[in-house]
Amino acid sequence: MAFELNPHTKVAVLMGGLAAERDISLRSGKAVTEALQAQGIDAKAIDVKNLRQLQQVAQDFDVAFIALHGRWGEDGTVQAILQDLKMPYTGSRLSASAIAMDKLRTKWIWRGANLPTPNFVWVSNQRPLAIDTFELRFPVIVKPIHEGSSIGMQKVERREDLPQAVQAAQVYDSDVLIEQWISGREFTCAVLENQALPLIELKTQNSFYDYQAKYQSNETQYLCPVDLPIALQEQIQQLVLEAFSVVGAETWGRVDLMLDDDNQPWLIELNSVPGMTDHSLVPMAAKASGMSFAQLVKRILQRAK
Repeated sequence: MAFELNPHTKVAVLMGGLAAERDISLRSGKAVTEALQAQGIDAKAIDVKNLRQLQQVAQDFDVAFIALHGRWGEDGTVQAILQDLKMPYTGSRLSASAIAMDKLRTKWIWRGANLPTPNFVWVSNQRPLAIDTFELRFPVIVKPIHEGSSIGMQKVERREDLPQAVQAAQVYDSDVLIEQWISGREFTCAVLENQALPLIELKTQNSFYDYQAKYQSNETQYLCPVDLPIALQEQIQQLVLEAFSVVGAETWGRVDLMLDDDNQPWLIELNSVPGMTDHSLVPMAAKASGMSFAQLVKRILQRAK
């Protein structure tokens, strides 16, 4: 059911926050706010950092467009507060948001649904790295479990380098995922209102699509349409929709995946509030399907609840 916009609707675009992705969120929020304002919608960007601000937002505005990335804003916390305040908001509900932000539990759910995702090892304060019995083949990739934008991630080629990479990741999160490295091509697929948008292939000179490649490099290539048989594209899009659905995600988001040398797709992670910057992938996919950035933002807003 669509949210009823009218000339008097006041929209709070929630951005910034306290997470490591704060700078990206500020850029997303600014772009979303400007796109809404350009369509005559009464939107205001709010750099929200605490409960008191959210309570004020609920009093002063009719609906919240969540452009917060990372912990607190994307992990179900803000969603739970807004739900308790009975304020409509965009995107996934609190449970799916919490799961999607947790790379480990997302993979457990995908495994339980028999969806393909690379093998992995979980390390935490209670489950320290057992290097002598570590069984994944190298290379591997080390990731903080509750961070986005590739923050704290590192490719590890040699066993002797693994402890240091885990320690570096634990600067951001005590829970760390060590995932089997998949050699092949890197893709992403946006989801909007139960439809998979066109695939985008990501090509970078870095070892993977890391923070620098995402937000700083001018060398990263974004290929859309992709050079894959139509049948394979459709197979991947269907897999993405299943991956999105089993986590309980709603309205919009993005699933990242690898395609190995045998054309086997491997699900990597799900983003429930993807970036909306000039380098962002969901707007790129929307444009490839004939939708402007402004139209995309309005459609997401109209599915607030």
